[in-house]
Amino acid sequence: MALHDVTRNAVHVLPEGDLARKLAKGKPLRIKLGIDVTSPHIHVGRAIPLQRMAAFQREGHIGVLIIGDYTTRIGDPSGRSSERPILTDDEIDANARTYVEQAFQIIDRERTEVHYNGEWLKELDFAAIVRLTRTITVSRLLERDDFTKRLAEQAPISVSELLYPLMQAYDSVAVKADVELGGTDQLYNLLAGREVQTAYGLEPQVCLTTPLLLGTDGRKMSSSYGNYIGLTESPEEQFGKTMRISDEALPEYYRLVMEADDWREATAPGAGEPMDVKLRLARFVVARSHGDGSAARAEAHFTRVVREGRAPEDVPEVQLPPGESVHLPALLVEALGIASSSEARRLITQGGVKLDGQVLSGLDQPRAELVGKVLQAGKRRFARLSS
Repeated sequence: MALHDVTRNAVHVLPEGDLARKLAKGKPLRIKLGIDVTSPHIHVGRAIPLQRMAAFQREGHIGVLIIGDYTTRIGDPSGRSSERPILTDDEIDANARTYVEQAFQIIDRERTEVHYNGEWLKELDFAAIVRLTRTITVSRLLERDDFTKRLAEQAPISVSELLYPLMQAYDSVAVKADVELGGTDQLYNLLAGREVQTAYGLEPQVCLTTPLLLGTDGRKMSSSYGNYIGLTESPEEQFGKTMRISDEALPEYYRLVMEADDWREATAPGAGEPMDVKLRLARFVVARSHGDGSAARAEAHFTRVVREGRAPEDVPEVQLPPGESVHLPALLVEALGIASSSEARRLITQGGVKLDGQVLSGLDQPRAELVGKVLQAGKRRFARLSS
């Protein structure tokens, strides 16, 4: 097999030479990827390591997908200046149920083992946890960049955060991983897995990292930032979000998401307007999740609503509440899915709310003047109001 196929776009493949040595044995390798369930969506940035798992599977290897239902209860401190907020058990369980099917948009269902790391982590008694903590020193744990910065700033670091890389490393022991995949922000955790595997008498894994993708706002794509493109979002939402990517980020999206060998040519000056290049990317993102037909419909929707400023052909109907007047922020939250009343007020103040194309400015509107008209919030949210 061509080593390039499985290591495409990799930043680290460590230790050097170990992957080629493992592959030379001619037996299927166990390729591990763990994902914490911090939101309902796997986004296109998180899918990049999944794409590497799929490449290994095409060469006959076994994908081992670990849903981090248990590690999510602690929270990964990678890249954080403070401890992550903890989700409730119900939130974690709800998110976990969605992740497997999302991952199968990218990886081969038939060549994948799926595990929840609660299977083994919740079975560790206190003696087993103490044994695990003996595999790495405190000074080694504090070498992490995020911990080093927080120590220098005298910011708190909880013991639970120190345990996180040990828990992730124990996942590699439990599934006997030969290779572990992750973003570059996971390199420390992946290397810790090697140390812990060795302490438990296993051959240590190869660590393969991939670049982090920028989100729609130019920061690292993250569920926490809300700047992501989710694999199961609607075709229209995926298309619209992809079109908001900066022109400067396009080469990285072509290289990492599309894995296009011709990304330099496709994004070079003179190869087409940035809009045309971005449309091609948006079609790919939607088609991968929803199929070519949905991609074509999403593009038509984007052209009509965003580029031409018209209402979509199919506008959902929403019944107005009773009364002579309607509180517009509440209506935006309930009918158009705006996140909060404060966000709705901000949209109104900035002229982002329209009725049949005319800007609305008042917080309270006469009900009779709303009936039968199309309410619009921002560029992509519409509802036809009925009595």
